[in-house]
Amino acid sequence: MSDKMRAVVATAPNEYGIQMVDIPKPGIGEALCRVKSVALCGSDPGLFAGHYQNKGWPPHYPFIFGHEWSGEVVALGPETFGFQPGDRVAGEAHCGCGICDNCRKGQYTLCLNYGKPELGHRHYGFTTNGAYAEYDVFKVKSLEKMPDEVSFDEATMCDTGGVALHAVDNAHITPAGFFAVWGPGPIGNLAMQIAKSRGTRTIMVGRRERLQMAGKCGADFLVDYEKVNPVQEVMRITGGLGADEILESAGTQDALYQSIKSVKRDGNVVVLALYPKDDLVVPMDSIVIRQLHILGSRANPNCSKRLMELIQQKRINVGELITHTFDLSEIKTAVDVFSHRRDGAMKVIVHP
Repeated sequence: MSDKMRAVVATAPNEYGIQMVDIPKPGIGEALCRVKSVALCGSDPGLFAGHYQNKGWPPHYPFIFGHEWSGEVVALGPETFGFQPGDRVAGEAHCGCGICDNCRKGQYTLCLNYGKPELGHRHYGFTTNGAYAEYDVFKVKSLEKMPDEVSFDEATMCDTGGVALHAVDNAHITPAGFFAVWGPGPIGNLAMQIAKSRGTRTIMVGRRERLQMAGKCGADFLVDYEKVNPVQEVMRITGGLGADEILESAGTQDALYQSIKSVKRDGNVVVLALYPKDDLVVPMDSIVIRQLHILGSRANPNCSKRLMELIQQKRINVGELITHTFDLSEIKTAVDVFSHRRDGAMKVIVHP
């Protein structure tokens, strides 16, 4: 193995491309992994453009993004256990310090030492170099072994699907009830599939190709907000009561407002989208009078193993969502296709 590798290196906002860089060496508790597949996340175009610098993403330039990945273990650092070279693995973006109160409760995506690598925290592709490269080092506690039946491309959904799974867990699905999703992107689609596997009826609110994809993946009711009033349509479908649980994954003012207006009395609205601005308008009277429960849901703590099993058992169909693949050298084309949803792009995979 050479001591150099190809990587997509960002040197400034909107300035990135292939460079030859040193292959990193694994430290204590780390594995060097050969990256086989990386999926573009909805946050990646904004990261490349520098839109999240106020959040410390990235903390510096040059930087390597990419956090939805799968590959194989190549070498282990000292005092590293549970894995061996040749293991097929999928990665999580979040790796908590392991010592703060939140990490000890299993809520490592809410690590109190976030952004402090000296204390063991990692957020791959955000505050720590990520996977748009031929190799990278990862804490083994952020790795999940892949079932033989799951392909590398499918396993890139470990992070996306885990986010959906965590949101569905937080929603507390009502069997034989109604679960509505605003935003038929990859996370919303997978959340719909996971909720459906738990025995609820599913409603997807969206438009165009992504809405039709949701129908192809099993959504019971499709609501095209360009053709009907989504609040009125959800109420019609649910007999005037509203959905038992709602997931808001679209990230728009209208979607958040409509979600709250469409849930039943004492119902749950789970929000996992990031919004362009923080001062959104919400119908507070509805929240109070109807005793609604609005809950944020962050990332995918303790979800990877269950998500891999759902894929292995074919309880969810992640392969249907993969629409485009590119070589690492075509990263700018991949970002363009993904950002502008060209040719019905849903999930775009890059192969280092």
